[in-house]
Amino acid sequence: MTRIHGVVAVGLLTLAGGIGIGVGRAQQDQGPAEKTGSKLDEAGRSLKKGLEEARDAVREQLARARGSVHNMDVASRVYGRLHWDKTLTTSTLDLDVKDGVATLRGAVPDAKAKAKAVELAEDTVGISKVIDQLTIQPPPPRTTPNTSSDTTPKS
Repeated sequence: MTRIHGVVAVGLLTLAGGIGIGVGRAQQDQGPAEKTGSKLDEAGRSLKKGLEEARDAVREQLARARGSVHNMDVASRVYGRLHWDKTLTTSTLDLDVKDGVATLRGAVPDAKAKAKAVELAEDTVGISKVIDQLTIQPPPPRTTPNTSSDTTPKS
């Protein structure tokens, strides 16, 4: 009986050794798979990070574009008000609008026109501040054409 137990014990040890080798081989076979899985996980994380950065960049660009469109809209409203006002028809105006701040440059004929330009800009929706860099420069005097009809040559 001892011999049977010995044979069984040897058989079990052989079987256990075989299972151990099989497990070892299975772990070796999973090594490249695990490496591939790890690389895929790393690539996925990198892709996710890149997408998040791209999303943030797109959001930032969209906010800039929205601000630019808003500034253009406000600038066009101010420009329209200045352009169509009869007091300012002889004025040379330059307008810059950024973040609700309008900067007026150019020349106006008198103090009344200057005050009107600033008032129109201040009263425009979307403008919070007006920087007045306007100068008063009266228009050149009109010259009247020579109406003399004396065309006789002098002797």
